Amino acid sequence: MVEVGLAFICALVAWSATAALIARGIRDPRLFMAAWVASAVALAIALSAGFPGALLDFSAATFRIFQIGVGLLGPLLLAWGAVEYAVVEPRTRFGTRLVVTTLGIVPLVVLTMDRLRGQFGNGYPAMREHYDFLPGIALGLVHTFAFVALAVCAAAALRRMGEQPRRARHQLTVLGLLALAVLIEVLVSRFGLGILGQLLMLGAIAALWTGFLRALNPPRERPGRRAGRGGRRRSRGGGSEDQDGPDDDEEDGVWGRRRKRDDYDDFDEYDDYGDDRGFDGAEGEGGGGGQRRQRLRGIITIYTLAEGRAEMFDDYADEMVEQVARHEPDTLLFACHTVPSAPLQRIVYAIYRDQLAFEEHEQQPHVLEFARRSANTVVATNVIELALSGASATDNLAGMLLPH
Repeated sequence: MVEVGLAFICALVAWSATAALIARGIRDPRLFMAAWVASAVALAIALSAGFPGALLDFSAATFRIFQIGVGLLGPLLLAWGAVEYAVVEPRTRFGTRLVVTTLGIVPLVVLTMDRLRGQFGNGYPAMREHYDFLPGIALGLVHTFAFVALAVCAAAALRRMGEQPRRARHQLTVLGLLALAVLIEVLVSRFGLGILGQLLMLGAIAALWTGFLRALNPPRERPGRRAGRGGRRRSRGGGSEDQDGPDDDEEDGVWGRRRKRDDYDDFDEYDDYGDDRGFDGAEGEGGGGGQRRQRLRGIITIYTLAEGRAEMFDDYADEMVEQVARHEPDTLLFACHTVPSAPLQRIVYAIYRDQLAFEEHEQQPHVLEFARRSANTVVATNVIELALSGASATDNLAGMLLPH
């Protein structure tokens, strides 16, 4: 009766975890989530077949259902989801989909049609005791592919260790949990293992559940620590102050132009908002100073992201926002927004003091580096230029939106 009780618990836990995974995946659907949910469904169906098998002894039908779920679809779909999760190269992902399709259809036919041998008991049946040579070869190919795919994913995560260490370590943890689930499924499929096999299947469900949840909550890199402390930071007064940075007299292409403008600008940080003329761009005809104010420059950039690469884009965008706050005092506002109704869209909204500030922004090394690194995460970009005709904002809006 112990086998019957454990079989029932395994089936109940598997369906409960599957329902929870489906509910979590619906909120933010992605391809790797769908693959892992499908693996959980296959596992739950297989363990459901194990309950009547433990109660009344396994039959040919329940044995085939068990082996297809635990030995074939479970490991295959877990490995496919891992590739979609950790690998960004389109050709690798496309090739994996072709292999998964082949290894899903051909072994499924073999496991369904091949003749069986031996007598069944009430414990989880071992594949090698009831299938002939050909099904063993088919399942062997599936299991080999699963472990090779997980190894490729781990190598891809390790390659990111230098550039994104926290994200790479997080991915390795997720991949380790998935590898544990695959290993347990392969062992139970091949050897049965009796009551131990039932306990191990509970561990496989737990590993899949934990890996899924961790994949939904990736860490954020800390760009301030990676970028060093040698830049400028925004002061409370709206200007900038050195923080172990280069000498103020050092001339480079961007900061040199800003210093030349600062020499003759006679308005303070928020003087642009003092009257109607600030936005229209002109001082009084005969007013003092003889200066002509510059019109504020606004830009909205809408990015459409490739599926599965939103997290990578967000990491790059976080770094750029941090660098803008440190190095661009004439960028009055720079914010990256997500769109709840469109998970693959990002909207960057920026306001520059004038045209020169915009040109300086475009020349900054961190902006050029962002464009280079994010190129493989973006499928479309739409830029909207704005002409400000009026505005109202609190004095500390920039401090709220830009990190210090």
